[in-house]
Amino acid sequence: MNKRKRKQQKKLPTPLIALVISGALLIAVAIFFALGGSDGGGTPKLVVDQETIDYGDVKFNVEKTFAIKVTNTGDGVLRFKEKPYIQVLEGC
Repeated sequence: MNKRKRKQQKKLPTPLIALVISGALLIAVAIFFALGGSDGGGTPKLVVDQETIDYGDVKFNVEKTFAIKVTNTGDGVLRFKEKPYIQVLEGC
């Protein structure tokens, strides 16, 4: 055998190399989504212990405080996309 034929036999064909690399990437992506991208698969459910708070008539510039208990009773992870806020309505 001459040197040219030996070099040609040692080279892997380009489509085979591309196929192996593509397969490895697909396996890596599948593992990433299976392990890291899961939130538990459930649905979160937000429950507040009191929906309304009535202080009656309150003078202007008088601070009132209260506590609200918020829990997740669902089977998924609860995440807030924005900072939670409370809206104060007059005359409710």
